[in-house]
Amino acid sequence: ELQKLQMELVKLQRWVVKNKKRVAIIFEGRDAAGKGGAIRRVTERINPRHMRIVALPKPSKDEESQWYFQRYIEQFPKAGEMVFFNRSWYNRAVLEPVNGFCSDKQYQTFMGQVNDFERMILESGIHLVKIYMSISKKEQFKRFEELKSNPLKQWKMSPVDERAQELWDDYTKYKEKMFEHTHNDKNPWIIIEANKKMKARTKI
Repeated sequence: ELQKLQMELVKLQRWVVKNKKRVAIIFEGRDAAGKGGAIRRVTERINPRHMRIVALPKPSKDEESQWYFQRYIEQFPKAGEMVFFNRSWYNRAVLEPVNGFCSDKQYQTFMGQVNDFERMILESGIHLVKIYMSISKKEQFKRFEELKSNPLKQWKMSPVDERAQELWDDYTKYKEKMFEHTHNDKNPWIIIEANKKMKARTKI
């Protein structure tokens, strides 16, 4: 089933390239929700010359002084290209306020601008797809324990991950605010139940 869906992605990419379309797909979700694994499965059969995976690190001092959206704009697709974002500007909607990485004023400014920002993206001709991978608290705990015990995956655990279970309810509060404010008919969120990794990947 996964291979059949990957064939459809190959067809989609051919359409993007042939018609010089621009496609940006963002993957959001809690830590250990399977965003990176899903992106790998989505992209493993398509032509790497016409796609990019973007997973931006912590902003530099220069980037912190810029307009918040600026460093993401620099990663947007050119004609005939698909770009997959492993986390996006929505860090400021959930992860940053929960962990104290932004001020309340910065958060409120973001929430006041994000819908206009995405409207401009769509009006510029970019196809924007927003995917949120949803897991339970129990499943997140299980995956964290697996990461800690696997020497090949321990690098995936960060200080933010270590606090994710403790801050679960705070994440939920901000996540619900994000959906309420940014989900609409023209630019909806696609929510994927991701407790079962393989099932989630076929749903994407």
